[in-house]
Amino acid sequence: MHLKDRLQEDLKAAMKSGDIARRDAIRLIASAIKQEEVDGQKTLSDDDAIALLMREAKKRRDSIEEAQRFGRTETVEKEQFELSLIESYLPQQLSREELEAEIRRAIEETGAKSAREMGNVMKVLMPRIKGRADGKLVNEMLKTLLSN
Repeated sequence: MHLKDRLQEDLKAAMKSGDIARRDAIRLIASAIKQEEVDGQKTLSDDDAIALLMREAKKRRDSIEEAQRFGRTETVEKEQFELSLIESYLPQQLSREELEAEIRRAIEETGAKSAREMGNVMKVLMPRIKGRADGKLVNEMLKTLLSN
């Protein structure tokens, strides 16, 4: 089932069950996808929609971090709920061990020895893990592995 179809089905289910928070969060996601389609004047593929959801998840993580800093627990709870819902539509995320193994394999393939060669490693690595790992985490782990 396509991502947009799944969203539509989940929206119907949330409306039938009276789950207002879930309904509103799904509407936000669907709205972001629709806006992207209107702006780009094209229908998003599942890969494009997943990339959009990754950006939306990153926005939620940043918002949670900011709200925690200012002690806004209500905002934190709302954003965490939306983040968990968004993540439920994303492909299964790689564990730290799986991600480290992928990074090591990419380093080995490129022959990178220092942090200066991060770009080469990222070119090989990112297509493999697209949508399955947070870019910030990938960057941090790669820096750590290349500095050893």
